[in-house]
Amino acid sequence: MGEVYRARDDRLGRDVAVKVLLAFYSADPDRLRRFEQEAHTAGMLNHPNILAIYDIGTHEGSPYLVTELLEGETLRERLGGEALSPRKAIDYALQIANGLAAAHDKLIVHRDLKPENLVLTRDGRVKILDFGLAKLTQPEAAPGSSAANAPTASPTEPGVVLGTMGYMSPEQVRGRPTDQRSDLFAFGAILYEMLSGQRAFRGESPVETMHAILKSEPSGLAVSPALERIVRHCLEKNAEERFQSARDIAFNLEALATLTSSSAAPPPAIRASRRPVHWAAAGVALLAVTFLAGRKTGFVAGEKSRAAPSYRQLTFRRGVISSARFAPDGQTIVYTAAWDGNPTEIYSTRREFPESRSLGLVRAGLTAMSSAGEMAVVVGGTQAGFPAPLGYGALARAPLAGGSPREILEGVSWADWSPDGKQLAVVHLAEGKIRLEFPIGKVLYETAGNVSYPRISPSGDRIAFFDHPIRADNRGSVAIVDLAGKKNTLSTGWAAETGLVWSRQNPDEIWFTATPKGGGLALHGVTTRGDQRLITQGPGGMVLEDISQDGRALIRRDNFRRAVFGLAPGASQERDLSWFDNSRGFDLSADGKLLLFEEESEVTGPNYAVCLRKTDGSPPVRLGEGTPRSLSPDGKWALATHPNTPGLFLLPTGAGDPKQVKTDPLQDFFGRASWFPDSKRIAFAAREPGGRRRCWAQNIVDGGQKPQPITSEEEIFACSISPDGKLVATFAPDGKAALVPLDGGSPRPVSGLMPGDIPIQWTSDGRSWYLARFERATASIYRFELATGQRKLWKQITVPDRAGLERIGNVVVTPDGSSYAYTYIRVLSDLYLVEGLK
Repeated sequence: MGEVYRARDDRLGRDVAVKVLLAFYSADPDRLRRFEQEAHTAGMLNHPNILAIYDIGTHEGSPYLVTELLEGETLRERLGGEALSPRKAIDYALQIANGLAAAHDKLIVHRDLKPENLVLTRDGRVKILDFGLAKLTQPEAAPGSSAANAPTASPTEPGVVLGTMGYMSPEQVRGRPTDQRSDLFAFGAILYEMLSGQRAFRGESPVETMHAILKSEPSGLAVSPALERIVRHCLEKNAEERFQSARDIAFNLEALATLTSSSAAPPPAIRASRRPVHWAAAGVALLAVTFLAGRKTGFVAGEKSRAAPSYRQLTFRRGVISSARFAPDGQTIVYTAAWDGNPTEIYSTRREFPESRSLGLVRAGLTAMSSAGEMAVVVGGTQAGFPAPLGYGALARAPLAGGSPREILEGVSWADWSPDGKQLAVVHLAEGKIRLEFPIGKVLYETAGNVSYPRISPSGDRIAFFDHPIRADNRGSVAIVDLAGKKNTLSTGWAAETGLVWSRQNPDEIWFTATPKGGGLALHGVTTRGDQRLITQGPGGMVLEDISQDGRALIRRDNFRRAVFGLAPGASQERDLSWFDNSRGFDLSADGKLLLFEEESEVTGPNYAVCLRKTDGSPPVRLGEGTPRSLSPDGKWALATHPNTPGLFLLPTGAGDPKQVKTDPLQDFFGRASWFPDSKRIAFAAREPGGRRRCWAQNIVDGGQKPQPITSEEEIFACSISPDGKLVATFAPDGKAALVPLDGGSPRPVSGLMPGDIPIQWTSDGRSWYLARFERATASIYRFELATGQRKLWKQITVPDRAGLERIGNVVVTPDGSSYAYTYIRVLSDLYLVEGLK
C-alpha cells in the first residue's frame, strides 16, 4: 500500500519513519480509508509495546503518517523457520500480551496480528505495528460525549474476510463478527510458532489452511505442560472457551516467567524465616500458571501437586470488589461490589455454586463479619481519603440473615470484630486525626497519617494493621498494638499495602499483600517477632481479603487503571494522555499545549514520577521523582513535592538542575500551589509547627528568602493567585472562600458557593472561576462570576463506560477555556477462593 522512509525531525531532533501511501493507491477510497484508519486508531494508543504515531498529513495528494523509527527486525525475520527458547518466547509473548491489553482497554481490536506485524527492537522490546484492519468496538455513548465522537472503523460487511491466512480466528474465517478474542487466537498461533518453529495452521492451499483453522488441532509442543496449556487455551475454536482478555494471558505468562527465573537462580532472602521460601514460591507460581488457564473449571485435571494450591473463581461480572469475608459457616462468602456501573451493594455467594445474590444493602460496604453472623458495614461513605470499603462514613451493625443496619458511629473507614463477636475495633477520623480504637472510644494509636486493614488477633489481645505515614498514600509498615496501646512495627518499606489477615496456621504470623519498593505485588507473611517470608507472588493487583478457620483464603485480583484524557487546543476529540497504567493530571500550560502529570506505575519506582507531555500526544518526558503541584507560567519549572523529603522542589522542564525551595520550618503542604504571573514567586498552603494551615508566598529567585505569610492564621487548604497578581483566593475546609488583596486590604468573602464546589482555575480576565462538581462518572464544570455569584454550565465531562469506574477528578482547565484534562480511575475485580496456601 505504501512506502516507508527514514527521516529527520529537525524540530525535536529525532529520527522518525514516514509512511506514505502511494498516489496510485490513494485514489482508491477503500485503501485511503484504511490508511487513515490506521493513523487514527494507532494514534489513540500509547504503550511501550505499540508503535507510536507522531503525526498525520497529506503531501501533494499522498497521505502520510509519521511514526517512531524502529531499529531491529520483524519476528518473522527473527524466527526464520526456527524455534525460540521457551524463555525468550515467554518474554516476547508477555510484551505482545501487554500491548494487546492496552489496545483492548480502548476497545481496539487489531484483527491482523502476525509475525510480520511484530518488530523486535535492538534493546529487546517488541512493538506491535499496523492497526490498518483494527476495529473499534465502542459501547453506546450519549450524544455529544467524547466516546460518541471517537473515530470508528467502517463496518465490515457480513461474510467479508479480513486478516492474514494462518493467523485468522475461526470467526474471522467464517466472516462473523469479531472482538478481542480474535486477537487472542492469533496470539496463540504466534506463540505456537515461536515455540515450535512451525506454523500452527498451514495447508497446501488457502482453503486447506482455513479448514485446518476450523477443524484441526496443531501438533504437540516440546515444552512444559503449563506453557502448552496457555497456547491451547488461546487456540480454542470456540471464542467463549478461550482466554477472555489479554491481561489474563499476561497474568499466566508472568507467573510462568517467575517460575522459570526462580528455577534458574535462588530467590533473594528477605529476612530469616523458619520455613524455606523457595519451595513455597515455586509451588505457588506453578499453580498461578493454571490460575486463569483453568479458570472455567477452577482446576485443571491431572495437575494435583503436593505443594500446589488451587484457585476457584467466585465472581464473573464486570465491576469493582472492595471487600470480602467468610461467614461463620465457612462456606458462604459475603462481599462488597459495584457491578456493571451500579451503586455499591453487599452480596453473598457459595463455593459450590457461585451465583451471587444481593443482601439488599445498597451503598454500604462490608468491613467485618463476626463469629455470630453479624456484619459491620460502612454506610453513606464519602469515598474521600484513603480507599476503604466505602470511604469514611457511618459504622453500622447488620445481621447476615437480613434487616436494616443500625448506625453506631460516624467517621469510620475500617472495623473488625473481636473473636467473641461482641466488640469492634475501628479506624475513626476525629479532630483531624486518625485513631485506632478498641473498644470504640478507647484510643490505642493515633496518627496524622492513616491506618488501614485493622485485624484483631485470634486471642483478642493484639491488633495488626497497616500504618501509613501519609494520609492519602498506601505505603507504610505492618504494625501491631496491644490493648495497653504499645505499638510495635514488624516490617517496613512497603508500598501498595492492600490486605492483611492473621494466619490460621500460625497464630503469631500475619499474612499481607503489598509490594516492596521496586518489586512486584505479592503475598507475604511476618511473625510478631519480625521474621518475614514470601508466600506467593503474581502480577496484577493481588489483595488478600480473608482466611477461613480451615486455612482457605479469599484473594481479590484487581485490574487497576488511572488514566488522563484531555482536549488539546484546536482539537475536536479528546486524547488519551496517560503514560502507563497510573497517570494523574495536575496542571496545563496557559496555551494548553503541555500537561503536567504524575505517574505512579511500578515501572517509575516507589517515589512516583513527575512527567510532562505535549497534549498532541507526543511521548512524555520524565522530569524527576515526586508528585507535581503546578507548572510555572513561563513553562520553565514544575513545582513538586517528594514523599520522602519535606518541602517543595523545582524541576526544570528543559536544561538545568532541580532546586529545593527553602520552606523551613513549614510543613503539611496541601493542595495545588499557585504561581505569580512573573514566574518568580509561588503561593501555597502550609503551616508552622503547632500552627494552622494558611497561605504563604515564596520567592524562588532569591534562594535565601524565607516564606512570608500572606493571609492571617486561619485554616485553609488551598490558595490561588489572580491573573494580575493582585489577589489571592483562599479556600477553607468548610467550603468558604475569600479574596485577599496582596496590597494589605481587607479580605472579601466570596458568596454563592455551594457544598461540593471545587475551584479549578481563574478565568483569563480574573472576573470568574472555573468550578467543578463531581459525580462518580460525571464532572460538571461551571464559570462562576465572583462579583455576582452567578454560575453557568461551561462543560459536562462524562465517562460513558461506568463499569468499575471509581471516580472522575483532577480536572484542569486553561484560563481561556480552550483546553482541559481530567483523570479517572477504573478498577475491574475478580474474587477467588484459594486452597493450599502455606
